Amino acid sequence: MTFETARVRQVFATVGFALAMFAVAPARADPPTRGQQVWVQHCQSCHEPAVGYTPDRAALAARPRQAIVDALTSGSMKEMASGLSADDISAVADYLTSAPPAAAPKAAAAAARVAEDAIPAVGLCVTNPPIRPGSSDWASQGLDESSSRYQPHPGLRGADVSRLKLKWAFALSGGGQPTVVGDWLFITNRDGRFYALGARTGCTRWVVEGASSRTTPMVVRSSISPSGWATFVGGPGTTVGAYDAQTGKQIWRSPKLETHLAALLTGTPIVWGERIYVPVSSFEEVAAARPTYPCCSFRGSLTALDLKTGQPVWKTYVIDEPLAPSRKNSAGTQMQGPAGAAIWSAPTIDAKRGVVYVATGDSYTDVETTGDDALFAIDLATGKVRWKTQVTAGDNYNIACDIPGPGANCPRPKGSDFDFGAPPILLGLPGGRRVLLAGQKSGLVYGLDPDTGKILWTTRVGTGSALGGVEWGMAADERRLFAANADFVPLLLAALKAAGKIPPATPAPPARPGLTALDPATGRILWQTPAPEADCHYRGDRSHDFLPGVCFRAQSAAPSVMPGVVFSGTLDGWFRAYDAATGKIVWAFSTTADTYDTVNGVKDQPGGGIDGMGPTIAGGMVYQVSGFKGSSNTGGNPINVLLAFSVDGK
Repeated sequence: MTFETARVRQVFATVGFALAMFAVAPARADPPTRGQQVWVQHCQSCHEPAVGYTPDRAALAARPRQAIVDALTSGSMKEMASGLSADDISAVADYLTSAPPAAAPKAAAAAARVAEDAIPAVGLCVTNPPIRPGSSDWASQGLDESSSRYQPHPGLRGADVSRLKLKWAFALSGGGQPTVVGDWLFITNRDGRFYALGARTGCTRWVVEGASSRTTPMVVRSSISPSGWATFVGGPGTTVGAYDAQTGKQIWRSPKLETHLAALLTGTPIVWGERIYVPVSSFEEVAAARPTYPCCSFRGSLTALDLKTGQPVWKTYVIDEPLAPSRKNSAGTQMQGPAGAAIWSAPTIDAKRGVVYVATGDSYTDVETTGDDALFAIDLATGKVRWKTQVTAGDNYNIACDIPGPGANCPRPKGSDFDFGAPPILLGLPGGRRVLLAGQKSGLVYGLDPDTGKILWTTRVGTGSALGGVEWGMAADERRLFAANADFVPLLLAALKAAGKIPPATPAPPARPGLTALDPATGRILWQTPAPEADCHYRGDRSHDFLPGVCFRAQSAAPSVMPGVVFSGTLDGWFRAYDAATGKIVWAFSTTADTYDTVNGVKDQPGGGIDGMGPTIAGGMVYQVSGFKGSSNTGGNPINVLLAFSVDGK
């Protein structure tokens, strides 16, 4: 899903003006250096503009030189750097860190210089009391094992939501969704710092270095930790780390869960009983852009680890057809398959049936498989697949399809890139029945029988596109399912037409961004509230280079719900609360209207787009990250800001 498929370049290439739109004029007429040559030949197509989660050039310029070398020689970019010599790698690292991008706007260049290492070490907590849980905790990404994102004990009333005001802000690089237990808040980021903060004040309790992660920390009571509280995060790479939640001291680190060089962890590992269940995804779709790459061989998987040791108990691949040579591409490279079906989202536990549910991404090749774009029920104890239901066959896609031509490794025929990026939700219905709910980037929402995987109903909530549809998640209270719909590509095409960037006759499906409430038993739409058109102020982002003044109201982030109120953000940086019964907007806050002086010492920190895993509701407060560079590469900042709201800001 999003690391590969969230590509605004996909649209630009389709309409034939990507290179012209993002051409970077040379700063001077001097001959290019060796590092610049390596950059242009091997790196620029994925980083300038950035593809999905790949950092753009401004973000790379803010990183230490050695971090770039490590990524290319032994880290996540090792596969992409195959064929480069040590001198090439050294030269491109020098080139990236010696000067900011020539055409970067001033705001972007300034933001890029605010590397995480430059964030002042201020705002430390005076004391760190023992972790004391409460009824209002939010201790995992989906709050409960059913992935409902429903907080039944929020610590504030629905009537108080209109009085929410900012209490504190915290600057961090690439922040995700926080978890909260008592007065402890835990949040990871992609540049390697794992934080424990004071939930009420934002003061820093501890920081773990070198824990680069895209996942939401899960916090549980456990005897494996000296304090009795343990937290688990995925990464770096395909490892999982267990830490004492009170001190940040590492308890264990798992072995690599996948040897494929393009594998990574994006879905949050889930603890249940004495095991932790870890989904594995990849960026092999990006590697497929090279004609010499033998596309493709990655298979999505779910691994169960022993909670005490971090050692694997079982591993289940979701593609069970054998890998075999297929055809040679136009460059003469032998292709292979099937491949893909990455698991981008967190698993969902069904203790009654003894299964764990996962949803899979698209296929990378044109070799047939039934494992992509599918829902799986996997036995918790053994890893055996109980059932699988594929909802979209032949959804074959990789980034080579974005290359004009298309590229040598693009599947034939190409699919729509409608994979799943949202965790399934298991919800109880009247009479004791249950339904499994899944939202897809196609704009379709499904209700399935959790015993058999049979599709009970299907409802369209949006037009759908490679950038959503339902992108990151849904939420459900005791009566309703809430699906946020992005429809970013239709929005982008409409904006490009209006700006005269593409011919007026270019086909553009209608955009339907917004929030929809459905009856989980039947799929009937109860209400739909379109995402409002509103002002935004992107800073540190290249979106306005090609569409000045345009904000995108795509509703791609996962929503969260409490009794009577749904919280949901949009890509233009607006954070809103909706009446759960009617869809009426009862509160709104623009995270880009102002800058923030953060509790950890950053002055004038900008906000940005809201994307990704969405808000956390706990202890009378609501937390939301602004500026996350997510699937559309729009509205993101090198440094994000975690915003904490409380009633009247108290």
